[in-house]
Amino acid sequence: MSPAPLLKEARGSTTGYHAARRSRLTEVHMSDIHKARVRDFLARVLTGGDIDATGEYFAVDMVEEVPLPGQGPGLNGLKETLARIRSAFPDSTWTVEEQIAEGDKVLTRFVWTGTHRGEFLGIPATQRPINVWGMVIDQFSGDTIVSTRILMDTFGMMMQLGVIPAGGA
Repeated sequence: MSPAPLLKEARGSTTGYHAARRSRLTEVHMSDIHKARVRDFLARVLTGGDIDATGEYFAVDMVEEVPLPGQGPGLNGLKETLARIRSAFPDSTWTVEEQIAEGDKVLTRFVWTGTHRGEFLGIPATQRPINVWGMVIDQFSGDTIVSTRILMDTFGMMMQLGVIPAGGA
């Protein structure tokens, strides 16, 4: 076969190129939508305290990959845990520092601040402020989160609460 038909075939495959480009643009658009959904959840639910709105962001059978101690399964378990966090830290503020999205997943790096005013994980209120960094990886189906994995500096938080003594030189 001469190179001319191969070249023509490669050049003529614009349909495949355009379809792939449209697919990539749709993926980028969905990534932006997913990132905005996570930002809205942090602002409305975690910072604003609208725990009942959690179901607008998460599937009923969502999976918490790394649940907090005592967290039950699914959406109801998540809502109960968020209510306990909000009760312990009523002035909670969650700030998005950075987001990265690929495919159906969004990684959000955040800072959580608040004052420990109620029992949390068996620790009585200390009235101490916290400033905790963390990351969460959320997986979407459509515009709904179906799986989440939160990783926080729990050790640092426990030091801030005075549960673990801060090291000194």
